Amino acid sequence: MPTPIGNRGDITLRALETLKSVDIILAEDTRTSGGLLKHYEIQKTLQSFHIFNEHKVLEKLVDRMKNGETFALVSDAGTPGISDPGFLLIRACLKAGMNVECLPGPTALIPALVNSGFPSDRFVFEGFLPHKKGKQTMLKRLADEDRTIILYESPHRLVKTLEQMMELFGTDRLVSVSRELTKVYEETFTGPLAEVLHHFQQKEVKGEIVIVIDGKRE
Repeated sequence: MPTPIGNRGDITLRALETLKSVDIILAEDTRTSGGLLKHYEIQKTLQSFHIFNEHKVLEKLVDRMKNGETFALVSDAGTPGISDPGFLLIRACLKAGMNVECLPGPTALIPALVNSGFPSDRFVFEGFLPHKKGKQTMLKRLADEDRTIILYESPHRLVKTLEQMMELFGTDRLVSVSRELTKVYEETFTGPLAEVLHHFQQKEVKGEIVIVIDGKRE
């Protein structure tokens, strides 16, 4: 189930009801989710579930669910399974014939897409690019994509990624970078790649980053 990407007021009533009703909450980081539960005065058992242990605990969790326990899966922010742990557990539950319910709610890619002003009727979401090996190859492939492209990026890699994109996409390709969405210092900067790169070269970049790239035009 989704949790707010920044502003806690974005959580849904249904999400709060679900958190109160389940037996166990699986959390990417129990400290982060613990703060959210404390804010809404919800007292539930938290159990760690993240990329470093999901393979190890998967079978035991499925067995517990078969025995009647109910679980809610949350990531630190946004929707589990979208560039966050969740896919393996969901697939295992479905394979075991159990009911899986996904609640609608916050995710960073949609507000960033809408904020960009680029066409939103057709788009491709690539999540995080490879850190090193394969990154250049992926960007070369995306350079000819005619749909709007959405990427996630870490703040310390943003400038380097924009530099690589400019080499392959050209200095005039329109791009929109959103950071800290829904938070106090939320920022969206949109323009030609060269202009956007210059903007972020002049500052220390912080926060979660979403890059939206206008599709290739004939």
